[in-house]
Amino acid sequence: MSSRKIENPEQLREELVRLLRNFEETLKNENLRFKILKLAEAFGKLRRLGVAVVLLEEADSNSASDRILLYLRRYVGSIVSGDELMVVSGIQDYPRRVRELRVQFGWNILSGAAIKQMIHEGDLIVTEQTKVLPDHYLLLHDEQDKGSAYRWNRANAIRKEKTGGGKQKILKFLKENVGVPITGEELRYVAGDSSEWARRVRELRTEDGWKIKTRHTGRPDLQQGVYILEDDLQAERHDRNIPDHMQIGVLERDHYRCLKCDWSRDKLHPDDRRQRLELHHVKYHSKKGENTLENLATLCNVCHDLIHRLDKENIWSAEQFYSWVNPTP
Repeated sequence: MSSRKIENPEQLREELVRLLRNFEETLKNENLRFKILKLAEAFGKLRRLGVAVVLLEEADSNSASDRILLYLRRYVGSIVSGDELMVVSGIQDYPRRVRELRVQFGWNILSGAAIKQMIHEGDLIVTEQTKVLPDHYLLLHDEQDKGSAYRWNRANAIRKEKTGGGKQKILKFLKENVGVPITGEELRYVAGDSSEWARRVRELRTEDGWKIKTRHTGRPDLQQGVYILEDDLQAERHDRNIPDHMQIGVLERDHYRCLKCDWSRDKLHPDDRRQRLELHHVKYHSKKGENTLENLATLCNVCHDLIHRLDKENIWSAEQFYSWVNPTP
């Protein structure tokens, strides 16, 4: 049971209204400090009213952090403003509490800067028609990330390194966390809060061939707002030029399953060598095969390796490929 006394919201409202009504006379006073002190009193009442409203919902929300988390969890996946968090927390130093919830306790909370860049690069889709500001926040999902405290410690160490730019630091951090979902907020931080961090992630994926996936770039099983480096291997140079929309189109057409063995990520198991889906050129790129829906097919990493071992000379036709994929009984 909470030891905090819950103030009566209606009584606080009446006191606030009384202060504001009397402020007409206060404005006539020539003493500036007298007017400011009256406003400070009204502001204090307003903050207490906000806390009281939250405590009526959850009496055990003793601290400002508790109330912020309660509010974010109530509206998980929605963008909330700093003004809202200031009201529910009852303090002006709410950003520090948000950071503690994120870094120390593992709640995946995005800041406005991260939200804006992820939306711009297509890695985050929100339905709210609102201009995203720096003091906006979004709780990605209603569960704690137990490994986040360690990752934030490593992110801080990498961020402070004297060598390498933001792009190199992002890659180093991802390579230390292969297969682990990483939030955009972590990547923004490790890149030194650069406004270009999300573009650098896209460059690593589309130009440099690192298999960095999001919910909207080939991994619908992921939650919004996170990235994952699937493995510590770069794609072959000719495969780096397959546009995101083409990759997604092929995966969707093939129902996110290997055409040969029917493996999909919902069958993922640490003891299975099949760990990811890859795109195969039916007519090899070296034979001038194009990056088109017709010439690309989805295979798991094991079947993809197998076909290249079977077809060492790169001479199979499309008919031979599909005969191998789906042999006639």
